[in-house]
Amino acid sequence: MQICYHTRKLEKSVESRSAIKKHYGDRAKKLSQRLDDLVAVANLEGMRSISAARCHELTGNRQGELAIDLSPNHRIIFIPDHDPVPRKADGGIDWILITCIVILAIGEDYH
Repeated sequence: MQICYHTRKLEKSVESRSAIKKHYGDRAKKLSQRLDDLVAVANLEGMRSISAARCHELTGNRQGELAIDLSPNHRIIFIPDHDPVPRKADGGIDWILITCIVILAIGEDYH
């Protein structure tokens, strides 16, 4: 999967293992694993096979965004980088066709 970042600052925070450790502390190892998982899958559907990641669509004021768990309260928040976003007949996102994402936030607790 291809990954882009919403801001250059966010991208720089994950450009190396030392940068990840500096910016994300005790969540650095899990974040590195989740980023590696995202790069390794061919499409977003591949993230569903990683049960610990708990990749899911968000609702309410975050509709259209997706999240992956870093901890019980912290997430990687992202959107599909497709225009238009591939949809199924029922209106849901077609995860198989999502091959590019834009990460909006890392370590966010939106609860």
